[in-house]
Amino acid sequence: MTVNNPGAPTEPRSGAPVVEPRQVLRGQKALVTGANSGIGKATAIALGQAGADVVVNYVTGEDSAEAVAEEIRRGGVRSYAHCADVSNEDQVKAMFARMVAELGTVDILINNAGRQKDARFVDMTLADWNAVISVNLTGQFLCAREAVREFLRRGVVPSVSCAAGKVICMSSVHERIPWGGHANYAASKGGIMMMMKSIAQEFAPHRIRINSIAPGAIRTPINTAAWSTPEAYRSLMMLVPYNRIGEPEDIARTAVWLASDEADYLVGATLFVDGGMTLYPGFTENG
Repeated sequence: MTVNNPGAPTEPRSGAPVVEPRQVLRGQKALVTGANSGIGKATAIALGQAGADVVVNYVTGEDSAEAVAEEIRRGGVRSYAHCADVSNEDQVKAMFARMVAELGTVDILINNAGRQKDARFVDMTLADWNAVISVNLTGQFLCAREAVREFLRRGVVPSVSCAAGKVICMSSVHERIPWGGHANYAASKGGIMMMMKSIAQEFAPHRIRINSIAPGAIRTPINTAAWSTPEAYRSLMMLVPYNRIGEPEDIARTAVWLASDEADYLVGATLFVDGGMTLYPGFTENG
């Protein structure tokens, strides 16, 4: 496989220019799971900048989560950090109950928490499999279920949003692209895709919008080895026609728009934010 544009830069470069956020989510209440680092952190901050009050969920890294909440509060909205394992039903229920008690309701759920435990398929243990499925898929089920229950209870409040509520499931390009050595992760993301579409179909008549974002290669702590050296970065760019790595803010901006009324007619869709990775660039010269 060759890089599509050999003359393009091989070093990391930043994403789109930062623009002043608009208050498109003013007055709404958002929960972001796994929000103390990476995509979750950037998304939680962006939602706050767009006017939402934000609950910052985490399971480890309390100091980081508290720092994210403090940064959000500096923008003049409410935010607090809440420790909960999204794969634990009781903890998820308690997290949503506290949010309704303190903020009044839930308008937006960003189902972001996830993990990887990679292994060759023949070496993968049941514990490895369950660890990933329980967080990436079961965790999204548990959180989405609680959010939808609250949306149904409250209904549409026109002064707040056209929709009764929004769920954004954080998926991956690997809901479409197979990934050897990561069968548990790829299976969880494929499962997210069909779960999202099924519940989007079920609850669209209630004006509940459920969609997914599928990131490609994003510069986060979970994949440092893929971009931290020039050699690794050049190898990664062989998979990305746009020839730059994604930044967490690329996903965060997409999430803000998708949660806003500007995206009100988007239901049951996956937005691939991947620099063209799902265009299968290996076929450019071999198709």
